[in-house]
Amino acid sequence: MEAPKHRPLERFWPYADLPEQPSDEELASLDPDLYEALFGSRPRPFSITLVFPRLETEDFPRALDIANQSAEFREIGSGTNRRYRARFWSSDAPRLRELFEIVGRSDATEVLIDDRPLPYARELWLPLVWFLIPR
Repeated sequence: MEAPKHRPLERFWPYADLPEQPSDEELASLDPDLYEALFGSRPRPFSITLVFPRLETEDFPRALDIANQSAEFREIGSGTNRRYRARFWSSDAPRLRELFEIVGRSDATEVLIDDRPLPYARELWLPLVWFLIPR
């Protein structure tokens, strides 16, 4: 029997130097339901999240500026599937309302209450939050 000319490596995974723990950026980008399933729920204040697509309006750049000032802002997807996700706490009610006045015209805009789609979020929950805005 002839000796082999090539000896295979003993490791099978080509990326042997991967960190064992996810980075803070990777954890922040996890879907909220997946994060809760993996690590349990984390205490945080009541939030309302607007998820909206790119809109062909002249005030859309202003909407992105407002969304960037939210408690948490993320861009998800690419191309026609790109969505912008802005989370607001109840103390940010004026900015939430200002953003919703721009992006709420689109039927593709979603309103999430504590990261969950709830019935009547646009018709009931948002007007209740508007009561928090001082006159």
